[in-house]
Amino acid sequence: MAFLSILVLLATPALQSEAQLDRLRKSKTIDASMVGDSPMVTIPEGEFIMGVDGTQALEDERPSHRPWLDAFTIDAHEVTTAQYSAFIMAAGRPAPWQWETVDFSRHGDRPVIGVDWSDADAYCRWKGRRLPTEAEWEKAARGTDGRLYPWGNQVPTKEFANFALGARFSYSQVLMPVRAYEQGKSPFGLFQMAGNVYEWVQDWYAANYYEVSPARNPQGPDQGQFKVLRGGSWSDLPKYLLTYGRFKLPPETRNSYTGFRCARS
Repeated sequence: MAFLSILVLLATPALQSEAQLDRLRKSKTIDASMVGDSPMVTIPEGEFIMGVDGTQALEDERPSHRPWLDAFTIDAHEVTTAQYSAFIMAAGRPAPWQWETVDFSRHGDRPVIGVDWSDADAYCRWKGRRLPTEAEWEKAARGTDGRLYPWGNQVPTKEFANFALGARFSYSQVLMPVRAYEQGKSPFGLFQMAGNVYEWVQDWYAANYYEVSPARNPQGPDQGQFKVLRGGSWSDLPKYLLTYGRFKLPPETRNSYTGFRCARS
């Protein structure tokens, strides 16, 4: 009897995921595009302003510099719970943290959270994509004019981004659909590059990386203790939504503040 109970416990996450995916397939309330690939936006080759100078800048955000990036494409939206559900079923990947609270009829177009860096990396590879580099992410969010926020230099308001909602998590109450905030799009037309969820990027973190980074296509340090995240989250104050803001976490971290989007060379 005890052995049977153990088998049931071991099977439960997979069975729950399968049941959730079945509900997703049958749902008529979820936009079909939330299940398929996210549309990608082409970011043209060329220089852009990365980082910032001045006394308001943190040490790891200095100095301002102009790296050259080859052209690349990047998802217009953050990866959704609906998209990630198909991945965990196809790839046999463990369900994210807080997955049991997902209701696809309401949350299918919300960004997936509770994924660590390797989860995000594996999803992008499964899609034939990859995580964006830190430089690619900043250019896609900031454009080439050195703006403070994806929409410009205006201080964040609720018309531009999802932020400053405290610390208590629920998919329904704090996360917004990945296509929300039309006014907050980046110069290249990307949604939610500020707020909603932090986004994992490819790079390892180093506080002094901008002082030694190459002039073309910087990829980050070869190794490190932390991975970089960008963009701020639903919980953060406006100062954490800056396009040049850098954040770091151990790559195995799973929390309610962090999701991702994919890129392709």
